Amino acid sequence: MPVRPLRFVGDPVLAEVAHPIVRFDADLAGLVTDLFDTMYDALGRGLAAPQLGVLDRVFVTDISWKEGEKTPMVFVNPEIMNASAEHQRGSEACLSIPDRSFDVLRPTWVDMRWVDVDGSPQIGRFEGIMAVCVCHELDHLDGVLITESGTEI
Repeated sequence: MPVRPLRFVGDPVLAEVAHPIVRFDADLAGLVTDLFDTMYDALGRGLAAPQLGVLDRVFVTDISWKEGEKTPMVFVNPEIMNASAEHQRGSEACLSIPDRSFDVLRPTWVDMRWVDVDGSPQIGRFEGIMAVCVCHELDHLDGVLITESGTEI
């Protein structure tokens, strides 16, 4: 599948709330492939469908591929069920906001539920950098950028 053009800060689609996915078909599988291809090409660790101009509730992550083995994950219709009271503060960048970083406060861990690309229910706890990544990408699905939740550094 092709690498798609990214949407950048100021594009109104990035401020919209994405719609739940109800069809688990070849179109969704193709979108997921495009998300991964585009994320890897742009040297990212996560990418949400709105960043490609698609208002579907899906994002992909792979936080370890730059240091070693690929660990791709797909999150369709994700929801945070629980989050730690403790928070971690860290520098975040975003493929839709090139050449800028923001100091953002995130939960130390989150419990999520989602479905995979085939519609199978999933649950998991994510800690540390993975908690940061899934929260960042979930924000994209809710039309929120780190320009709103963090302080530029």
